[in-house]
Amino acid sequence: MNEMNEKKNRLLPLAALCIISALLGGVSSVSLLQYVYPETLSAIEAQATLNSPGTASPVTLLANTQTDESNSPVVQVAKDVGPAVVGVSNYQNVSNTYRYGFGLGSRNNTQSSELVEAGTGSGFIIDAQNGYIVTNYHVIENAQKITVSLSDGRNLEAKLIGSDSRTDLAVLQISDTSNLTEVKLGDSSQIEVGEFVVAIGNPGGNKFARSVTAGVISATNRTLQMSGESTLYNMLQTDAAINPGNSGGPLVNYSGEIIGINSAKYAESGFEGMGFAIPITEATSIITQLIENGAAKHPALLVSVSDQYLLYAKEQNLPLGAYIYEVNPEGPAGKAGIQEGDVITHVNDVKVENSTELIGEIYKHNVGDKVTLTFIRDGQTKAVQVTLGEITT
Repeated sequence: MNEMNEKKNRLLPLAALCIISALLGGVSSVSLLQYVYPETLSAIEAQATLNSPGTASPVTLLANTQTDESNSPVVQVAKDVGPAVVGVSNYQNVSNTYRYGFGLGSRNNTQSSELVEAGTGSGFIIDAQNGYIVTNYHVIENAQKITVSLSDGRNLEAKLIGSDSRTDLAVLQISDTSNLTEVKLGDSSQIEVGEFVVAIGNPGGNKFARSVTAGVISATNRTLQMSGESTLYNMLQTDAAINPGNSGGPLVNYSGEIIGINSAKYAESGFEGMGFAIPITEATSIITQLIENGAAKHPALLVSVSDQYLLYAKEQNLPLGAYIYEVNPEGPAGKAGIQEGDVITHVNDVKVENSTELIGEIYKHNVGDKVTLTFIRDGQTKAVQVTLGEITT
């Protein structure tokens, strides 16, 4: 994030994120989300339903009605993909202060620190030969040490190859690559609502390693405002159970192909069956950049946007859009003539009514692409062509 935008973070934290670069595209808005990343097992709420003892209706037993569960696609998916799923542990330094003696002597303090497991998540092996593992950025954030637990019982220290907070992705590597199983990547752009999927991961930590749940794709192209400043775009929504600790684990279709990376769930009381995954097709380019460069580049306008304008615009019956409240004169938008006070209403021919929609449209392009921004200035509609710049995480 450039210096100018950092100064604005205290005033408009979400807007400042929205301006700098586009993350993943999307338009449907969902809030009250949390990352599925536990610090302790107590983060999970256990639920049970008991059948009440009542008068049972007569039951007729039919011959040859047993189902061979081994024929279930979920069983085969678990067998094929399960061995490639790993547990990820995030270790961080915790300082301890000791005081020796009594009375006046108790003023002498000694400090020490130790690595403790701060949290756990999931991941999956995408390259067995090189030992590359994909997980979420928030699973390994601030880690001083990372370990992974494999399906064969091995616990290995992992190296962080690269991470991208903007897309919540990270790549790890383990040096011992013997007997590893890697996943097959699918095409999430072909996903249809209602398609059956399987989620595999470590809800609650390694105690419940490689737990399997099944469901369907409930929706696509969801935009999630996470706790804090981050926003995730173009997410897949599923009713397959996703719980704390599933973060970074795979969402799999019935062909055994990874179509998403489980990352978040709707956390408001009374809501169940609303988990979200990063689409694998959107993630692949970021993963490749992280492996090759240790960082990821994103298209950028390098302007600061405020959505506080929207309330005023609605009251005054003005066109909605992304209000520009600061411009980097050396950035791509500044060089193209965008000024403070402009209201961007379209990217090419696509209408945008707020900063989130502006990001989604910008992200659909690549660094160096030319886009036409339509905007309102002093009551007049104007348009300029902008060559998208870049920001590196």
